[in-house]
This record gives sequence, structure tokens and C-alpha cells, in this order.
Amino acid sequence: MMAYTPQQNGVAERMNRTLTERIRAMLRTAGLPNSFWAEAAKTAYYIVNRSPSTVIGLKTAMEMWTGKPADYSYLHAFGCPVYVMYNAQERTKLDLKSRRCIFLGYDDGVKGYRLWYPTTHKIVISRDVIFIENQLQRRDEDDSNVKEKSETIPVYVENNLEDSDSSEAAPEHEEQEPVESEAPEVRRSTCERRPPTWHSEYITEINVAYCLLTEDGEPSTFHEALNSSDVALWMTAMQEEIKALHKNKTWKLVPLPHGRKVIGNKWVYKIKRDGNDQVERYCARLVVKGYAQKEGIDFNEIFSPVVRLTTVRVVLAMCATFDLHLEQLDVKTAFLHGELEEEIFMLQPEGFAETGKENLVCRLNKSLYGLKQAPRFEDNDFIILLLYVDDMLVAGPNKDRIQKLKAQLAREFEMKDLGPANKILGMQIYRDRNNRKIWLSQKNYLKKILRRFNMQNCKSISTPLPVNFKLSSSICPSNEVERKEMSRVPYASAVGSLMFVMICTRPDIAQAVGAVSRYMANPGEEHWIAVKRILRYIRGTSDVALCYRGSEFTVRGYVDSDFAGDLDKRKSTTGYVFTLAGAAVSWVSKLQTVVTLSTTEAEYMAATQACKEAIWIQRLLEELGHKQEKISVFCDSQSALHIARNPAFHSRTKHIGVQYHFVREVVEDGSVDLQKIHTKENLADVLTKPLNTDKFI
Repeated sequence: MMAYTPQQNGVAERMNRTLTERIRAMLRTAGLPNSFWAEAAKTAYYIVNRSPSTVIGLKTAMEMWTGKPADYSYLHAFGCPVYVMYNAQERTKLDLKSRRCIFLGYDDGVKGYRLWYPTTHKIVISRDVIFIENQLQRRDEDDSNVKEKSETIPVYVENNLEDSDSSEAAPEHEEQEPVESEAPEVRRSTCERRPPTWHSEYITEINVAYCLLTEDGEPSTFHEALNSSDVALWMTAMQEEIKALHKNKTWKLVPLPHGRKVIGNKWVYKIKRDGNDQVERYCARLVVKGYAQKEGIDFNEIFSPVVRLTTVRVVLAMCATFDLHLEQLDVKTAFLHGELEEEIFMLQPEGFAETGKENLVCRLNKSLYGLKQAPRFEDNDFIILLLYVDDMLVAGPNKDRIQKLKAQLAREFEMKDLGPANKILGMQIYRDRNNRKIWLSQKNYLKKILRRFNMQNCKSISTPLPVNFKLSSSICPSNEVERKEMSRVPYASAVGSLMFVMICTRPDIAQAVGAVSRYMANPGEEHWIAVKRILRYIRGTSDVALCYRGSEFTVRGYVDSDFAGDLDKRKSTTGYVFTLAGAAVSWVSKLQTVVTLSTTEAEYMAATQACKEAIWIQRLLEELGHKQEKISVFCDSQSALHIARNPAFHSRTKHIGVQYHFVREVVEDGSVDLQKIHTKENLADVLTKPLNTDKFI
């Protein structure tokens, strides 16, 4: 069937209309907001499959498929109030027996009902329910108010029922509790409601898709952009992008050669914000679906110029200490400056196909967002320039030289001068030049994370994980039912969000994030509780920032290990942190690659990893014009220090891999000075295991 020609499949389109009309009627009758459309759709086609059809002699589709007559005894009115009974194990004799929910339909694979619990915004699956079908809460507003603003509600799905509020009743019979008392929980509220931003596109659970808004109301498809309230702004952004593509002669329209495949594309929309989280502009990018490229045919090499985050932090420390100017630049359509050597064919952009040439395809001349080939710039050595694809930080003591650099870059590329740096890679930069201080923070991003996972109002705690807290694979789901339950929890998304924060500005959560990230493939309920605890810690410390101040510009390192802390493979954890200008610039908390036989061996291997990072930082500083002859690395293990300083191999160390004896070489040549420090003063201790509140702070 041709695209955008629904008339070619009249049967399917008539069924789509039937389902749409039923969804609209069901939501209207039940008094539910439009965000429940997916539940209504699932229930609608569930009923259609069990309804008689004249085409098949008044039989049902399910009867034709299974050979069994339809059973209507368990069908109930969509959206009606129900009371869900608690399991005996979940309550005492004095607890409430049930909680009040809303009936949403039928679950797949089990003989249970899907029920909405308004108090916690969770979906409950249960079969021990009492239906009250004569008290549907139909909306009373006129048709002009039916079309409401799009609302989305964070959806969790659970089979194990939680404790209810003390305000809820426990009816023995249907007539015991008047339904009208809780009507406001289902009716549309008259107060202003902020649409949550938990997920960006769709959450698919079995064969049900919940359509949720993207963060900040950004559309995820071209059609969503056309139907959004900001369609004029998005159209302007897309037209600017198309104009830039044509100006750079990114492609040429040609017939698709025989035997060649064409690559698709899509529009990606983003609302750009400043350091104060205020809207700067609407941005639209045409992105090629580069995953369809074949190595050796469509691309031969992959390269992208990105600066290490450690380098960014070191340069910020230099700017604070030596009072350097710090400016920011952005390359407009950076990917359009890379010439392509391979023949790549792409579909014309959605919504911008040339009239009369719709059958032609784009033969790409320049690189484009999403392709394996990424942009490069000339290797020019201008003061200090940090480049992350198309974001630039320029630092130097001479403002005129920076302006000269900007002008020179502007002649080569279409640049946007953003002035003094205030944001880089989602991190906010705050500066007090009078006191020579620079703060690096992710306050806005952290608040988005908390809103996304509905934790913005949670109770904060003082540490990410409790003392002596251990996770293991023994609490992972062991059967399909448990795995199905946990598949509905946004575990990977939450851990990934925390991981980005950890590697950018928050070494204090490095150990905790490292612990929960080991179970991404098959997380259990206890693992998810640990993730939520980290979010509770973030809730109370979202304002915390790295502060580089004009103090002694000397790098110091701290290293520690937690012997056999991993309960699954008995591996030890390496933790190290390097400080410069009063704050951390590099840190690591990760499992060691091999199992060690003693605390000394674990500390020795950790010291080796720390010394490798020390040498890298030392060379980086030398390239930036600041030479530090020796970097001090502090370790709290006297025996590990003895092995590092003693070149003799003896029976206790001969089994250790040769690569781990690198520490001896750098200590011997004087590049690194390993020193003893008391455990209480070792900053790296926080990177290896959970600590008590006083020591952690």
C-alpha cells in the first residue's frame, strides 16, 4: 500500500474508525482523561474480537480462532469503580481489606483485570475485585470542552498490592461505600496540572503502547510537530534546517541506481534552553538513520571529535586559578562540513519533498547527523579550544586573541557566538571572577530526572546507600512472572540518567551507581529500591556542585579498594579521585577485572590504575602549558606501598599480572609519588563502599 493513501485499504480504515469511535465513547462515558486512550483501545479490540459478526454467521472472531464459544460472564463496564481485595499476607486483622480502583480492561496471559489505582498512579492486576458498574462517572461538560489538553500520567504496573491509605474503606458488600466520595480522583481537575515527563516516546508493555509526551513537550515525529500548539515555531525551525542543507549543497536529487538501497531519515526536535532553563530557540534536525549503513559499502571509518570530561574540568580549574577568559561557541550544522567519499542515497525529507520530483532520492554530498562519518576540523592550535562535536569552549588570558580566533572560525564555518561560557554538554557553568571561583553543576538536569521518574516530591536522605549495603544476583527475578513485573519498571532508563550525572559532576554517587548498574540485564525489586534511594539522595542534594577556586594549582590523587566487595564474582572495587584547584577533576569507581587473593593485592591493583590516570593528567597539564614534575597519590595500604616501592619479585606477588607492575616503574622514575594516608582522610574511600553519614559528608 502506498504511503498516505488509506483509501487503498478500506477494511482496515473502517476498523480504525470503529475503534476510534469506541475509544472516544468509552473515555467519555467513564470520565477518564485522554491519557488512558491506550487502555481504552486495548479493551475495545478485546470486545470486538468477542462480538458476533454477520460476515462469519454471527460467530465471533475468537470462536473462529479457538473453536470455543464466547464467554461474556466476565465482561464489565470500562471505567467503572471497583474494590480490590488485599492478599492475606499483606495485611493484619485490623488493616483495611480493600482499596478503590478504576476498571481499565483485561490483562494478557493471566485471568486478571487491569485496574487503575489513582492514589499512587499505578496499574494493579488482580482478580479479587468487586465491580460497581451502576456508578460510572460520566463527564458533564459540553462538547466544546471535551477536547482537553493532552495529559500524561506516569504508569507503573504491579501484581503485588501495596498498602493503601488509611482514608480508604473496606466494603464487605457493594452498597457499603458510596462511590461519589472519591469522584474527584477520576474527574478532570480544575487546577493547573503539569504534564509529567517520565518517558519520551512510547512505553510498550506486551502489545499495549502508552503514548506519552516527550520531555518539555517536544514532538517525536513530523506529524506530532504539525499537530502541536507550537507548529509555527517547529515549521520555522525545519525550514531553517532545509535552507541550511540546500545552502551547503548537502545532496543532489537523482534516480535511485539499480541494486542500491535508500536510507531513511526522520526529524528530531529539541527546545534549546539557557543556563537558567529558559527557552532560547526551537531546533529541528534532519537525521539520517545511519544504522542502515553497511561497513565497506556506505562507510569505511567512524570518527567523532569529543573532548574528555576530565579535560573540561581541568581547563575550568585553570580558568578559576589563573583568571582566564572563558568563551563558548556553537557550530551551526556542524555535520555539513564533512565531505563524503562513499555513495549514499537517502529519501527526501518528510514534508519537504520537491514538487514533481517525488520519485527521486537524495544522493548525499556532505555528511549529515546520524551518519557513521562524523565532522572534523582543522588541527589548528589556538590557545585552549575544547571541542565536543559542535560545542566549543575557548579559554585564554588574552581576550583579543579569543576574538581573533572566533573571527577566523566564523570565516570557515557558520558559527554562533554564545559569549561567556554558561553551559556545556548539559552542565551549567557559574562564575565569580572577583573571587576566582567556577561552579560546575547539573541542577536543572537533576530536577528533570526527578520529575521524569515521579520523585520530585520524595523524602530526601543523606547518603546514596546505607552502610554495609550489598546487592547480588540472588535477588534477581528467577521466573517469567517476576521478570514480566520488573520489565515494566524503568530501571535501565533511571540508571542511565544517574550514570550521566555521575560521570559529569557527581563523584559522590559513583559507588552507588556502579553497584546498581551491574544488574541492568535482569534487575530485581531490591535493585529498583536501591535506585530509588539514590534518587532520594539526589532530591536533597540537587544544588551540590563542583567548585574550582583560585587556590594552589596542584594535582593530588587518592586511591582505595574494597576487597571482594562483589558478592557474585568476589571481585574487588577500585576507587580513585584526583583533585585540582579545590575540587575533583577525575574519578572512578569500578570492579577490578580479575579476582584478587588479598587486600594487599586489591590495593596494589587499584594503585596501578590510579597511577595510569595520574600520568595521563600530568601529560595533559604539560600540553596545556603547566608542567607538574611529580603527582602525589595517597594510599591507605602500607603493604601495597611496600610492594610498589620494592622492585624485588617474591612469592606473594609473582602471580600478579605484569601490567599491574606499571606502578613500580612510575614510582621509580619519579613521575608519581605514592604516599601513606590514614583511612579516615582518604577521599577515595567513598568510591569503594557505602559509608556512614558523618564520614560520607
